[in-house]
Amino acid sequence: MTVTEVPNVAGAIETIESHLHPKPSFDLADHPVPTGREEVWRFTPLHRIKPLLAEAPDADGVRVGVEAPEGVVVTSAVRGASPRGDVLVPGDRTAALADAGAAEATVVRIPANAELTEPVRLDLVGTDASARSARVYVIVAEPNSKATVVLRHTGSAQVLENVEIDVQPGANLTVVSLQNWDDDALHAGEQTARVGRDATYRHVNVTFGGSVVRLHTNMYYEGTGGEAELFGLYFADAGQHLEHRLFVDHNAPQTRSNVDYRGALQGKDAHSVWVGDVLIRKVAEGIETYESNKNLVLTEGARADSVPNLEIETGEIAGAGHSSTTGRFDDEHLFYLTSRGIDPVEAKRLVVMGFFVDIIRRIGVDDVEARLIAEVERELASTVGAAPAASLEG
Repeated sequence: MTVTEVPNVAGAIETIESHLHPKPSFDLADHPVPTGREEVWRFTPLHRIKPLLAEAPDADGVRVGVEAPEGVVVTSAVRGASPRGDVLVPGDRTAALADAGAAEATVVRIPANAELTEPVRLDLVGTDASARSARVYVIVAEPNSKATVVLRHTGSAQVLENVEIDVQPGANLTVVSLQNWDDDALHAGEQTARVGRDATYRHVNVTFGGSVVRLHTNMYYEGTGGEAELFGLYFADAGQHLEHRLFVDHNAPQTRSNVDYRGALQGKDAHSVWVGDVLIRKVAEGIETYESNKNLVLTEGARADSVPNLEIETGEIAGAGHSSTTGRFDDEHLFYLTSRGIDPVEAKRLVVMGFFVDIIRRIGVDDVEARLIAEVERELASTVGAAPAASLEG
């Protein structure tokens, strides 16, 4: 096992011994090409993501657009220039390559005490599936601000991407990351947040597209009273590999976190991976945490790997737990619906939509919610059956 030091955590002098978290570093030499025998890589189809693991110049195969409400400041930062690198230190080879390949980071700053009524939107559009691009975004929510930031990924591309998120004291920030890639896209990303004293952080990850998508979602605290909710949805079709890895570091007392990821799979060789890890350090007394992953397998030939982990170093906690379930349709739900005259196809649709909508409705951005519901309907049409016209109109 390796000894991991968590970077940029004020007052944290502990180290943790964990095979789940190799030592973070900006130096690419500290992240050798994986063999597949490493715990953090054993689920990933390395032969399919070779283009994301080699050293190569940024080929600029994506187009990036930023739409920001009045008052939001959008600038750039080169490597080594704050706030770039203040929150995120690369945890694996793809994150190190993203940092090395992005000459400039896009910095989005929400001013202190501002309350945005419209979301900040970052649109990354892939224009060339054979070109590899590296991107770094830095999102800073200054003290007592309130905002939502939506990152949307579409088109065909090979993308290495780091997103670092600084939620400063008293801020309330929601970050929504949508992966609606075309079927040939490759995407490896690391999104890391630092949650300040009495701050509130919500992160929503939605992955429907791409050939191989591998995302790390990490967070830690900088002060007491911080709260975090991490939600996720994914829908894997035939041949898709969708992998989500989460790390919640309770490195401060009186903090809270809740993780809820849900996925559906259909088609031959559809594969999802969810690995969730919550570390409760010795100093983290009085914390409360729970993580959950649920998978719904719709057809034969699909596989869901789900690995929840809890690492607890103090007994003085308010509560901690985790759960993981993988299964097919709930027969009792289907029987209940069909016994009341609902068509069996419509009954299956309702069960799956209910499974997803509970998360979708927490996003809080109307057009994003509507788009995701339509996307789930489209996915279900190929397996369960199309929705009746009246259902879609309603």
